[in-house]
Amino acid sequence: MIRVTKDISLNEDEIKVEFIRSSGPGGQNVNKVATAVQLRFDVANSPSLPEDVRKRIVIIAGKRVTEDGILIISARRYRSQDKNRKDASDRLLQLILRAAMKPKIRRKTKPTIVSKQKRLESKRHRGQIKKTRRPINAVAD
Repeated sequence: MIRVTKDISLNEDEIKVEFIRSSGPGGQNVNKVATAVQLRFDVANSPSLPEDVRKRIVIIAGKRVTEDGILIISARRYRSQDKNRKDASDRLLQLILRAAMKPKIRRKTKPTIVSKQKRLESKRHRGQIKKTRRPINAVAD
């Protein structure tokens, strides 16, 4: 069991890790050794996650979640399998932690009476400044 929060623990069987060849420069090492990691986690059918966390993971992860609800995380930052596996699992845990935090509810607020008065006064003042810049014959309005 992988402990994410005090309420959420993931079973290791839910996470599938596959090693693939990494792309980019690296010469013989890249061509011979499969060091990149592709981690798959079934968000839609995971019994470990509460429903609200599931929905937030899908929203946060975006394109990394397939239509079937499987989250795919690719890690190819390092040259060793172990480091890439750790990197991928850390990124999964960070994503779940972020989704586990409930968003703050936004409360609508209105501007105060004093702030409205200040705004109108500054507009009047600005208008006066512009009025003094006009030609003399236009000031007669």
